Amino acid sequence: MNHKVQIDAVIRIHEQIRGAYRQMYLEAPSIAQVAEPGQFVHLQLPGLGERVLRRPFSICAADAGRGLLRIVYKVVGVGTEHLQTLQPGQHLNILGPLGRGFSPLPRDRRSILVGGGYGCAAMYFVAQRAGVLPLVLLGARGQEDVILAEEFQALGCEVRIATDDGTLGQKGRVTVLLEQAAQEFPQAWLAACGPLPMLKALSQFVAQQHWDGELSLDSAMCCGMGACFACVIKRKADNEQGWSYARVCHDGPVFKAGDIYWE
Repeated sequence: MNHKVQIDAVIRIHEQIRGAYRQMYLEAPSIAQVAEPGQFVHLQLPGLGERVLRRPFSICAADAGRGLLRIVYKVVGVGTEHLQTLQPGQHLNILGPLGRGFSPLPRDRRSILVGGGYGCAAMYFVAQRAGVLPLVLLGARGQEDVILAEEFQALGCEVRIATDDGTLGQKGRVTVLLEQAAQEFPQAWLAACGPLPMLKALSQFVAQQHWDGELSLDSAMCCGMGACFACVIKRKADNEQGWSYARVCHDGPVFKAGDIYWE
């Protein structure tokens, strides 16, 4: 069923988490009551006119009872630099919930959630709604880019961390942690969100292990509803060329790990 709505949401909390990472709680009952892990909202940034299009943000958590959405983001450009200036009490026009989310985590094998950078936000919503306790692997460039680890632990999840520079957890890419986990759990289900190079590596690893899994892709997009075809990726298909286009905003952002056609 299509539940998406466009509303003016009130900012209730807006604060720094650490470094360039911030979180925002939006009063949006009509979206919070139906949002599912892996879905996103499209925000219209006030005061910037038409020169800045709506921006997609993963839903980090949804509290149906209080009608609140939680958004976690990193300040990286013009849009988010402006977003960080907004204060509690101000309004944001948002469209959502959008996209195809994650499947429920299976109960017949260990589930492993992998988050890279601010991709951890989408994975937190998965863990919060899981009904089982997944193993959580967090990867980041350095300690300042590791977020939400304590909150995953508060849910009861085991959390393992890898940083490129070794300032927190194990030194190296998050795939090192995944290789270690595969020794413990020969059969597992994987769900992940993060940078495309990380997702490509995870997709290859899942294929090698004969695991099932899903990946949430981060892509620039314009309409957020599948009409403009600005966010297409290649998905495997049974045709002469071996692939067809899929829209991240409409057919995803969550795809089966084995369905993406990597080049």
